[in-house]
Formats: sequence, C-alpha cells, structure tokens
Amino acid sequence: MTELAAVKAALKTQAVETPSWAYGNSGTRFKVFAQAGVPRDPFEKLDDAAKVHEFTGVAPTVALHIPWDKVEDYTALAGHAEKRGVRIGAINSNTFQDDDYKLGSICHPDAAVRRKAVGHLLECVDIMDATGSRDLKLWFADGTNYPGQDDVRSRQDRLAEGLAEVYERLGEGQRMLLEYKLFEPAFYTTDVPDWGTAYAHCLKLGEKAQVVVDTGHHAPGTNIEFIVARLLREGKLGGFDFNSRFYADDDLMVGAADPFQLFRIMYEVVRGGGFTSDVAFMLDQCHNIEAKIPAIIRSVMNVQEATAKALLVDAEALSAAQASGDVLGANAVLMDAYDTDVRPLLREVRQEMGLDPDPIAAYRECGWAEKVVAERVGGQQAGWGA
Repeated sequence: MTELAAVKAALKTQAVETPSWAYGNSGTRFKVFAQAGVPRDPFEKLDDAAKVHEFTGVAPTVALHIPWDKVEDYTALAGHAEKRGVRIGAINSNTFQDDDYKLGSICHPDAAVRRKAVGHLLECVDIMDATGSRDLKLWFADGTNYPGQDDVRSRQDRLAEGLAEVYERLGEGQRMLLEYKLFEPAFYTTDVPDWGTAYAHCLKLGEKAQVVVDTGHHAPGTNIEFIVARLLREGKLGGFDFNSRFYADDDLMVGAADPFQLFRIMYEVVRGGGFTSDVAFMLDQCHNIEAKIPAIIRSVMNVQEATAKALLVDAEALSAAQASGDVLGANAVLMDAYDTDVRPLLREVRQEMGLDPDPIAAYRECGWAEKVVAERVGGQQAGWGA
C-alpha cells in the first residue's frame, strides 16, 4: 500500500462522535436563541445526527446527556438510532443543574447530597447497559468560591470515594472517562481542575478509568498536545471533547480559534497510536447563533482536515531532523504537512466512500432543513435543561 493509500485508508476508518445537545437550542448565560426545526426529543436529535453521518460518513455515534435525553425506554431509543444508521455513544452525567448541588455534588459536604449524585451516576451506568454504550463520561462543576469555604483535601476524599463506587458498577467493556476543567462555575477551587488531578484519580481506580481532554478547558497558552502525548504514553487518554475558545469559556466549533493547535494535537494522537486505539473523538459544542446541522458537519470536517495533515507528516524525515539536531528542518517537516491543502484529498476519500465530496452543499440540497421546520411544529424544543 502506498503512503497516500494508507492515509486514505486511515481517514476512512475515522469516527467522530456528535453530541445530542448540539442539536438543541443553546446560548450564553444571558440568552438562549431558539431556532426553527430544532428537535423536540431525543428521537428527533438522533434523526438529525443521522443526517450528519449520512453526509460525512464518519459520525456513527451520538453522545447522550442525562437527564436532557431521558426517555422511558432506552432500548427503544437505541433501536431508533440503529434504524437511522447510528449508535448511542457516551452517556454524559449531569450533576450541575439541581438546587441540591449548589455546594457541589459528589464532593458536597452533605452525605445525603453525595448519595443523590452517586445514585445519578449509577443510573447512567444502567442506561449504558440498556443502550449498549461503552463510555460513562463524567464532568463535575464541583468547587468552592471562597478560601475556607470547605476543606480541599476532604473534597478530594469524597470524590475518590464516589468515583470508586461507580467504577465498581461498570460492566465488561465499559469505561469511565473523567473530564477536567480549569475553572467555572467555581471561582476559587475546582475539584477536578487539570489533567493531573483527573489522571491521579483514574490511575488509582484502574484500567477502566481514563482521562478526557476537552480542548477548551485550559488556561491560555497551555500546551495541550503535550498533555495528549503524556496521557497516550501512559495509556490513560480515553477521549477528547473537541471545541474551541477565544477567551475563557469554551464550546465554539473545533478548529475555529486555532486550527494549527488542532493539527498539533492530532499529530500527537497519530504519533502516539491514538488514532488506531480506543480513544474517543467526541465533539462538545453548543451552536448558539449558527444553524445546528451544518455547523456540526463543518466541525467534523475540521477534525478530518487536521487528521489528514497529521497523517501526512513525514515521520522518517522528522525523526532524522530531530536526531541530528536540525531545529529548523524538523519544524519545516511539520509545517510542510500543515501547509498542505488536504481538501482535494478528502474530497477523493468521500467519493471513494460513495459520499458527496462537499458534505455541507449536499446537506443544503437534500431538503432536510426545510422538512423539519415544517414538521416540528408544536411541543417543547430541546435545549439546555430539556
């Protein structure tokens, strides 16, 4: 197989998981902007996700968020997904939208509140069983606003205890993916603020616990690709939440703020064997003012483009330049790959997969947007908290 053929073959096997909540209404802290045709329930979210997969060919799974995607029959939901040509992906927990969680959830000083939070996480594992999901994805808004508000060490003890109980509930082939975030909503301490904290807890829990890297959850200037390389080296990179940010918060389209950073991250994924392992490539985005489905398609394409460039890095030339101390030469090898226009290559890949070479144009021409606007009248649109 030629080098180009190998790159094409790798791109055809790529899978990007889309998030159910990205198909619903979302917004800022100030306003949620509703759009016509937005799904009204998890079944309609899956219908939209199926369109993304139909036109990209690489978005076969959909992450759920509980209770936003709560239904009476999860087996039926999984069956609906299968009929549409997709599958249920990660089950995301929600321990941040209940009044009881004002002082935290799994780290709360009140044992009754901690019990409630752990109960919800165990419920999410039940949903994994019913849907065939592999991954339980955990993000905690837990933290404190003021020095002395709570005992920092005790909160870590509570976190470890709660995680251990949920970990023991995981079945064969299931994983716990622990996400971290520098800050927000807590202003003083966050209980899982960085990759080191997440890694330490996962290391103690065992092989089924791995770290999720959300690309928008870092301080400005953080070398995210170093974190990715480190976690891959230790076998503890479970997945990504792909998005972008310009200032503090996240959830803009992946690659929007710094496409070169996305390329550097994907190079380390390719270099570390993550592209052919169990690393989950998930989007975690909220499309507040742009049309939902085209934005998600564009995001998938952005990941594809960064991946294609990473696969085109001349590993032999790079290694030789690095070994000889050729600083500029080594950098040039990376930049040559990054500067390559991979869009023609990806168009060829899509055509070979039986897809339209321009997914966004194909979606716009298919009439789905007009169809759902006409049909999804009445009822409550899905959105944050719905």
